[in-house]
Amino acid sequence: MQTIDELYTEAPIVKHTTDLYREFYECLKMFPKKDQFLLGKRCEELILAFLELILTATTMSREQKGVVLQKAAIKFDVLKLFLRIARELKILDNKKYLSLQAKIQEIGKMLGGWIRSLQTAKAP
Repeated sequence: MQTIDELYTEAPIVKHTTDLYREFYECLKMFPKKDQFLLGKRCEELILAFLELILTATTMSREQKGVVLQKAAIKFDVLKLFLRIARELKILDNKKYLSLQAKIQEIGKMLGGWIRSLQTAKAP
């Protein structure tokens, strides 16, 4: 079993996702109460589910990772949409949204690269 430090080194997407969670957790405290338990909680659950899928993928064989990473990509896309809605409803201010968005873009690039590397490996 790998330690967290080993995971951070071998799969930087794990570290970036935990950083995203930490930042969102702080933002969640600023959500109005009604939004904290609806949209905020749902975003938090999506980040944690995404992290869980990424961690699962790191332990799987190359052949099995594709399906798990596709599920992670769907969760990630829903998260991006929900955060955009939070900004549009002015639950998240622009500064916080842009900070989260920068992390999301970086994670998205990593996830896309990981998925492409698996597809390239399968190509004849």
